Amino acid sequence: MHRTAKGWLLVVLLVSGTASGKDVRRFEGETMGTTWSVNAVMPDGSDDRAIETGIQAEVDRVVAQMSTYDVDSELSRFNRAPAGTWQSLPPEFYSVLRYALDLAKSSGGAYDPTVGPLVNLWGFGPDKRPREAPDAAAIAAARARVGWAKIRLDDAGHRAFQPGGVYLDLSSVAKGFGVDQVAHYLDRAGVHAYLVEVGGELRGRGHKPDGSPWHVGIERPGAAAGAVDNPDEVERIVSLTDRAIATSGDYRHFFESGGTFFSHHIDPRTGYPVSHRVASVSVIAVDCMLADPLGTTLTVLGPDEGMAYAKQHGIAALFILYNDDGTFSELVSPAFTAALEP
Repeated sequence: MHRTAKGWLLVVLLVSGTASGKDVRRFEGETMGTTWSVNAVMPDGSDDRAIETGIQAEVDRVVAQMSTYDVDSELSRFNRAPAGTWQSLPPEFYSVLRYALDLAKSSGGAYDPTVGPLVNLWGFGPDKRPREAPDAAAIAAARARVGWAKIRLDDAGHRAFQPGGVYLDLSSVAKGFGVDQVAHYLDRAGVHAYLVEVGGELRGRGHKPDGSPWHVGIERPGAAAGAVDNPDEVERIVSLTDRAIATSGDYRHFFESGGTFFSHHIDPRTGYPVSHRVASVSVIAVDCMLADPLGTTLTVLGPDEGMAYAKQHGIAALFILYNDDGTFSELVSPAFTAALEP
């Protein structure tokens, strides 16, 4: 859950669209190996310090439950659990795992929350290794531990079955879930206009004081880190009113070995990083927990299968693809086009 480094944001609030003035507060902090920020229209008499503390508590709870880097997290406890045991999970962790397993089934295993052994083997997990491609035997051994169908759930008891050797990695969904948890907290606190961001995944509600929506920019692949506020570095501008957006990209998180570039997106079905033309995928959805792992899923599926899946399930997706001449092109799902309409 810490694979996103500071500054490695593919979708951010546009500086040119940031509301200013005393009616809007900006809160910032750190979580999941990256940063969080909230731009909020605060009600009269609000306690800013209490709001900031509440926001941090929400993201800290996600880390305590779902971090692969925290050896004391609930997820790490599950990964260490003895074979053949049922493990009780907190409600939040259980709901995220339930959704992840449903997506794994729907995508035919292109998305798989048990992909952790492969992620670690390729050097993208908490146990970082020298950046070189593993051999076929090591990949086969890791793949033997991967498979979403190995996990059984007990909805009544909020329990998950550890068959032995299963290593969950919820990095691709927990960040989006954290965005949603912060949004729900702000709703309960009486804040009804805000833009929440965790590591570049965003969710907006309401409008700025001048009545305009929250605008965010989808970064153009190859842009300098943090330069997305420059119009020349923005591929698309999206307004977020009561919806979320997440982007999954490869061009800042990879390694080179033997003249070959290896993406951090591992295909659980093969054990190898994806090697197709997808530079990034952005997904708009009602909840950020829905958008976050869908970007990973569509990236693994690739432009053809991924677009077919997006159309079949009504997913608002924007694919940015590498071209042979060094330029980029777009594939846009019908739902994404509709989401851009006023």
